[in-house]
Amino acid sequence: MRRSLAGVALAVTSMVALSFLIPLAALVMSLVKEQGVTAAEQRAAALAPVLTLTTDPAALQESAASLDSSEHLVVHLPGSGPLGTTKAPAGLLERAQRGRESISQEIAGGWICLQPVVLPGDEVAVIENFVPEEELTRGVKESWAVMVFLAVGLIAGSVLVADRLGAKVVRSSKRLAQASQALGQGDLDTRVDPMGPRELRDAGVAFNAMAHRMTELLAVERELVADLSHRLRTPLTALHLASERMAGTPESARVEAAVGELETELQAIIAAARTPLAVGPMGQGLLGGEPAGGPRPAPPARSGPRCEAAEVVRRRTAFWSVLAEQQDRRCSLDLTQEPTAVSLSDDDIAAVVDALIGNVFRHTASGTPLGVQVVRTAQAVELVVEDGGPGIPDPDRALSRGSSTGSTGLGLDIAQRAATATGGAMRIARSPLGGARITVSFSLAPCAPEGGRARGSRRRPAWPRRR
Repeated sequence: MRRSLAGVALAVTSMVALSFLIPLAALVMSLVKEQGVTAAEQRAAALAPVLTLTTDPAALQESAASLDSSEHLVVHLPGSGPLGTTKAPAGLLERAQRGRESISQEIAGGWICLQPVVLPGDEVAVIENFVPEEELTRGVKESWAVMVFLAVGLIAGSVLVADRLGAKVVRSSKRLAQASQALGQGDLDTRVDPMGPRELRDAGVAFNAMAHRMTELLAVERELVADLSHRLRTPLTALHLASERMAGTPESARVEAAVGELETELQAIIAAARTPLAVGPMGQGLLGGEPAGGPRPAPPARSGPRCEAAEVVRRRTAFWSVLAEQQDRRCSLDLTQEPTAVSLSDDDIAAVVDALIGNVFRHTASGTPLGVQVVRTAQAVELVVEDGGPGIPDPDRALSRGSSTGSTGLGLDIAQRAATATGGAMRIARSPLGGARITVSFSLAPCAPEGGRARGSRRRPAWPRRR
């Protein structure tokens, strides 16, 4: 924009300057020429009274020299040669003598003025005054140079002023764009200082109001989630009491462990919902969404959540394998032996595994086999969950949150956001088992800083395999 404004100022000022400069230059040249011709005519007219008094060549030459020191003033006396070096063509000179008319016109090399004078005895003398070309253009180039200098100065000044004004507008626009980008990436504290033209100042004020309102709405939403999660503690207490009454039965230990796991998860949800709105990798995916053109690139190396994806998958698969045995499901697990560090916490990876395996249990019949696999590639870790169910007929619709028939779509949305947060992606295909095959790729985490495991990762207790 700044360059465009300067270009517009340059074009407009140049056209205005040229529209005045060209006619003014022609006018200056015309005035200089007219002044030279007028001066020549005046010198010739001034010598005419001398001819009426005397025709002595010496006196005439002395008078001509006093009027024109350049010796371009010549007198043609009847019956004798010219008194000086003549430049007048013979035809013009004869016409002035016979026709007794004053002639002033341009000839080769300059301008000629012929002034006839009637002498006593009805004879005609002609006064010639020649003006060379250099005298007709004397000072024109200097005048043109001054005008060009003024025009260039005017153009440069207008471009400079337009550039300064454009810089102010561009600076305001860039700050507003940077703040919008930061807000889109999850920085809820970003604000702009309204500046620039009134329209941009209004846009800055509106942006600040929008960011403030967005923060308030998110805070209210998180508090609502915490309140709803807290309300689940009442039925959870009832489950505790029911499990205590079942003490001594074979199922009591399993029910008590499941209730304990549920209480741990519920407490984690309440704690996460009531933390400040500083968002991590999963939060960036939630607030910012997936940008146009595909997933976000992997974030730069930084200090943050970090875990071994294969280890978390192993623990969560062990938890779900107990339920799989009860439903006569064949559950296979294939883990790579290579390092599988990703820039997510244990909770984030566990949430992805629980969502994908939970979908298998919810949407396939008992006895349907499932498989879990963790594969390490050159730049990513891939989590594959497949089953032998009916599959997913419309993968694109299934990836849209809440659009699936009979499902909220939150499970796939959780997995997709976790992948996007690391710069990865999620794919849905057909499994060799006959059902759906969901592949979630996570970009490998950068080299871990000294100090080992990242803080803030809560370990989930793995459900022991039933013997």
